[in-house]
Amino acid sequence: MILPKIRDKRFITLRRGGTLSDAHHHLLAIWAAECAAHVLHYFEDACPEDDRPRRAIEAAYAWVNGEIKMMRARDFAGAAQDAAREVKNISEAARMAALSAGQAAVVAHVAAHELGAAAYAIRAVMEAVPKKEREAARQQECKWQRDRLPETIGELVLDDQRLRNDICWFVFS
Repeated sequence: MILPKIRDKRFITLRRGGTLSDAHHHLLAIWAAECAAHVLHYFEDACPEDDRPRRAIEAAYAWVNGEIKMMRARDFAGAAQDAAREVKNISEAARMAALSAGQAAVVAHVAAHELGAAAYAIRAVMEAVPKKEREAARQQECKWQRDRLPETIGELVLDDQRLRNDICWFVFS
């Protein structure tokens, strides 16, 4: 579980009693989709005929662009989660990449899933290399992700990483 027990109002939209603007919600979804897209090749290399994780990432962008509703984005997220379960015995890196894609799509529903997309992407790159190279891969992916954080949500995401690092396998430290 990568969500906190108590929801952070900074990740709840204004219309639902939180402090998150729609513009920032959209930026979180885009950033999460970028994180997931960066590692998608691990899944597609293992399962080239399965487009469910790719479609989940596309759904995140479609939601941001107003092309689909939140519930439809959630459907795509669920399909990516199913793909992750099915690839479990084939490749752990592929499984993590599919989970990242699912998290990216479900940011439309719960903005705090942005961190799940990032954390699973980091775990994907770590699983793709030998154990002795995992720390370097983790650091490199963290840097890649942070370099792409829009300035307007950067402080929010970095604070979220600090607060939830323990429930995200300490991948952000």
